[in-house]
Order: sequence, then C-alpha cells, then structure tokens
Amino acid sequence: MHQGQAVSESASATRKPRRWWRWLLALPLLFVAASVLQVAALRFIDPPFSAFMVSRQLEAWGEGDWGFRIAYDWRDLDEISTNVPVALVASEDQNFAEHFGFDLKAIEKARKANERGRKIRGGSTISQQTAKNLFLWSGRSWIRKGIEAWYTLLLEAMWPKHRIIEVYANIAEFGDGVYGAQAAARTYFRKDASRLGAAEAARMAAVLPSPRRYSIVRPGPYVQRRSKAIQRQMRYIGGNGYLKQID
Repeated sequence: MHQGQAVSESASATRKPRRWWRWLLALPLLFVAASVLQVAALRFIDPPFSAFMVSRQLEAWGEGDWGFRIAYDWRDLDEISTNVPVALVASEDQNFAEHFGFDLKAIEKARKANERGRKIRGGSTISQQTAKNLFLWSGRSWIRKGIEAWYTLLLEAMWPKHRIIEVYANIAEFGDGVYGAQAAARTYFRKDASRLGAAEAARMAAVLPSPRRYSIVRPGPYVQRRSKAIQRQMRYIGGNGYLKQID
C-alpha cells in the first residue's frame, strides 16, 4: 500500500466519526424546529388525530381487535356547550386562566401529599395534558416528562388559552376510544355537544383522567359524588362567565 493511500484512508476514517457527531449535535436542533412548526401549524389547523388516538388504535390491532374504531368528531369551541370547558377547568385546573402552563402550587401540594403517602390527583394542568395527549405517549419516564414540559411551554407561548381548552375538549378521552366532547355527547347522551347541560358536562369531567376505569353512562358512587362536587366548583369559578377570562 502506498503511503499516500494510507494517509487518505486514515483521514477518511477520521471524518466519519465527525459526521456522526455533527448529526448527533443537530438532532436536538431539528427536534426544536420540528416541534415549533408542529405547534404553530396546529394553532390554526384542527388536529385530525392525536398521539393517544394512534396509540389506542395500534393497541387494539395488536390485541387482534380489527373492528375497533376511534370515535372522534371535531367541534369548534363555539359549537360545544360552555358547560364542557367550564367543567373541565373546575375539575382539573382552576388556575388555568392565570398560570403559564404549570401550576406550581398544585405541584407542591401533590408532592407533599405523596410524601405523606396520600393519594391525590396529580398537579398536571390542562396545558400539560393537552401537550401529552396531542403529541406524546403515556408513561412516567423523565424523558417523556421533559418533552411534555417543552411542548407545554410552546403551547402557552404560541396558542391563546381559548385554543388550548378548545383542543383539550376535543382530544380528551371520555371512554375507551371515545375522544372529545362531540363523540362523548353522541355516544353517551345521544345529543350534540352544543346541547350538553351542566350535570352531563360534570359527569364527563368526573371520569378523567381514568375514562376506562369509570363510566359516564353507568356512573358509580365515585363518579356521582365527583360530578356533584364539580357542579359546585363550576358555580364557584363563575359558571359560563368564567370563559370571558380566557377570550
């Protein structure tokens, strides 16, 4: 082998690892750019599906349930009864209008309760749940939580609160494979989402975040108690007038 050829091959071998490092360093930048474009587009485009919908459909097919179908029918917020977003806020995130995506007081309260061994609802906000349901997968890893936090910040920075609650009301799972207020209203109450009353909206919110464990159509003692509590909280936060805070 000639000396020049050996030097050329050595230089080529050195360049290959450098290319890999360049790609590895570029991946975070590509993810940031892609996620920003993703969130920017969905500010104006109604999502045709969510990551959780895809996951549930694949899960059904993996179990051999080829007839399983996702129930999802988008409705703009002004086509959904105001009782629905008010019930969701009253149930899950009463500081929704004020926080920047993370309710630090709720997180601290949940942390202290967990330290004492008490089970309480988590400190996730509607913004966080929208980010998770729309873009991510279920799980408790730190990687997923980190990505969820990033998407939450993007939603809060690029979407108005009105859009966040609109998307959440449309992609939240209210029963096995039943996503959004319209699909839930048609499936469980045989009516459009625009006609849902306060008690019906409260019952829908009461099954979150465990819609496969609790039933809207056959509410047990827990769902019945929680529905009544949510209706009280709906009145406490101002009822339909609450929505003026997020216009």
